[in-house]
Amino acid sequence: QVQLVESGGGLVQAGGSLRLSCAASRRAFSSYVMGWFRQAPGKERGFVAAISRNGGRKFNADFVKGRFTVSRDNAKNTLYLEMISLKPEDTAVYYCAASEYPSITSSRDDYDYWGQGTQVTVSS
Repeated sequence: QVQLVESGGGLVQAGGSLRLSCAASRRAFSSYVMGWFRQAPGKERGFVAAISRNGGRKFNADFVKGRFTVSRDNAKNTLYLEMISLKPEDTAVYYCAASEYPSITSSRDDYDYWGQGTQVTVSS
C-alpha cells in the first residue's frame, strides 16, 4: 500500500502558474503508474494526466493542450504537475493517484490509491 500527500495548491490569477507535488510514502513508488485527477464542485472526478513507471510515457486529457506537464522523480518518490496559463475553469481539487495497472491509464477505476487532494482556485 502507498500513501500519497499532495501539496502546492492555492489561489492564483488567470494566466498564472502553479506546481503541484505528490509525495509517496513507499520506496516502491517507481512500481506504480501515477496520475492526476481533478474534481470541481458538482462535477465528477476527471482525468488530467498520467505518467508511466519510468516516466518515459505521458498521457494528457484533451483540455490540457500543452498547459500542464506531468513528471516524476522516482529517487524522491514524488510526482509533479506543472500548470501554466491557468484558467478559471481549472478551479478544482486536484488529486494524485497510484495504479498497479500494467500500463499507463486514464481510467479512474484503474487507480488503487488516492491522496487527499489539494485545492486550486483560479480567479478571473
